[in-house]
Amino acid sequence: MIGGAMGKVLFVDLSQGKIEVETPDEALYRDYLGGYGLGARILFMRQKAGVDPLGPENTLGFVTGMLTGTATPTGNRYAVVGKSPLTGGWGDANSGGDFGPYLKFSGYDAVFFSGISEKPVYLVIKDGQAELRDASHLWGKGTYETEEIIQNELGKEMRVACIGPSGEKLSLISCIINNKGRAAARSGLGAVMGSKKLKAVAVYGEAEVPVADKDMVTELRKKYLAGFKEKRLVVRLSSGGTFGGNLSTLGKAGGYTRNWTGMGAEAFELGESYDQIQMTDYQEDKYGCWRCPIVCGGHMRAGTNYDYASGSHKPEYETAVAFGPMCLNPDHESLVKLNDICNIYGMDTISAGTAIAFAMECYENGIITMDDTGGVELKWGDAKAMIAILEKMVKREGFGDILADGSRAAAEKIGKGAIEYSMEIDGQSIPFHDPKSSINMAVSYKIDPTPSRHTQQGARSGVGAEQRTINTSCQAYNSAGLCFWMIVCMGHEFTAEFLTAVSGHNYDMDKLVETGERISNIREAFNIREGINPVARHVPGRIIGQPPLTEGNAAGKTVDMDGLVADYLKAMDWDLATGKPSRNKLEQLGMEDVADALYINE
Repeated sequence: MIGGAMGKVLFVDLSQGKIEVETPDEALYRDYLGGYGLGARILFMRQKAGVDPLGPENTLGFVTGMLTGTATPTGNRYAVVGKSPLTGGWGDANSGGDFGPYLKFSGYDAVFFSGISEKPVYLVIKDGQAELRDASHLWGKGTYETEEIIQNELGKEMRVACIGPSGEKLSLISCIINNKGRAAARSGLGAVMGSKKLKAVAVYGEAEVPVADKDMVTELRKKYLAGFKEKRLVVRLSSGGTFGGNLSTLGKAGGYTRNWTGMGAEAFELGESYDQIQMTDYQEDKYGCWRCPIVCGGHMRAGTNYDYASGSHKPEYETAVAFGPMCLNPDHESLVKLNDICNIYGMDTISAGTAIAFAMECYENGIITMDDTGGVELKWGDAKAMIAILEKMVKREGFGDILADGSRAAAEKIGKGAIEYSMEIDGQSIPFHDPKSSINMAVSYKIDPTPSRHTQQGARSGVGAEQRTINTSCQAYNSAGLCFWMIVCMGHEFTAEFLTAVSGHNYDMDKLVETGERISNIREAFNIREGINPVARHVPGRIIGQPPLTEGNAAGKTVDMDGLVADYLKAMDWDLATGKPSRNKLEQLGMEDVADALYINE
């Protein structure tokens, strides 16, 4: 078997309570690198089009990359995959912590779930042995408590990924939590887990991930980590986290302020004293994912003005913006509380913050009133009102039930022109890297099989051929199980060198791009078979400067989305009108069966 792979995958039929082990062909690992690449290939082969995302035929997978659990710096990521109930197409979400490595140490590269259990269950995998257990006593409990109960039952060494009440209640913006705050957050896959009555997956093992050339891996690690701690970006991440600075700075940085209107930046100019406040002022200790040399995370002290326990995770950048500048909220400590609520109940912070900002703009324009919100006065910048409405969202109570499926679903229920204020693409809330200032994000936000995704990168120039190279490299390192930040710090060659040493197969940059292109094409093919046309996706005008902003860093900027998309599609050899990969391209990549499936009537 190829290095970096355990060579075994679990398939669990929850309807029948049946567990089977399969050994994938080595070529699947070599060509798709594990992770969501492997997941997309398996689901395309085994799952028919048109299934209900919340029905028994949708398959939910937990998948690790070939570099996960190895000595590769930041080789700790895992992905959750399945058909998204939020977008109706391909769905994936990834998370760090140490769940991914321990899934591999338990003896498996991935586990896939189909069917629906009659009662709540959780899967235990320990040293190669897997069994389903009753989770009735866990149903209704938060993610922190669920993890603690399972560890008390099975041992503190168990690593747990689970859903909270939001996933159980099928919130389309619910997520999966491990390590009490690491989130596989996007695509609404927590709802898929809830629909299957699957509360948790608990793993542990002491198996070693096979590596082709241990000496080379050791030397590469020394090479890349030499002087690593002194790099400017590493210092910033390690000291301040992905959040980095203060809300005043974030508020002035991009057009996403105040639900992407780019207005109200002056509200964040609160003086020098406020500018000195950092999120680390609330931090108790630092936290890092498994074998991470950056250590950007943190655990917080118990709340002073808000009720949350010590040990809560420090908000990440996306979370800080979602609950900060998006809602004109200048209260740093409230961000910890809002983040903690989402982590306990299992809800995507980007989507939750966007939904609240959407509701605030609806409230401002008289589309909703306090009669609708249950007495919550949703004024911009009111942290207590945000907490009150979020608590309703995660429990699906009152108006929170309307917002619990994201801003698009809420706009469709509210009507009255509310859709104008819904900042999403195909239902997925847009993350906080403004395409008007960061043009590399524009195409991926619209065209990637998982739209509105900040972990899918492109070229800073926006030019098609370069966009293809950067984006496909991104597909490769995501699938291989690496953290985005390591690639930013070290460059794409880092991935190729470690894949070569770990797998025993040569991955130069050309091979890495080819492999990433294959992964991109299988994810896109999944969507095309589902009848999704990425070219036809609506992108809110605010996101691309239509009309242009009049203030801030993005003032006067408009993104030529149509031109950028056309250049990218030509470079990828995808149809300009539909985004469908050409038969020739699929065959070049060794995907003849995929070509036959997409061109069955041609």
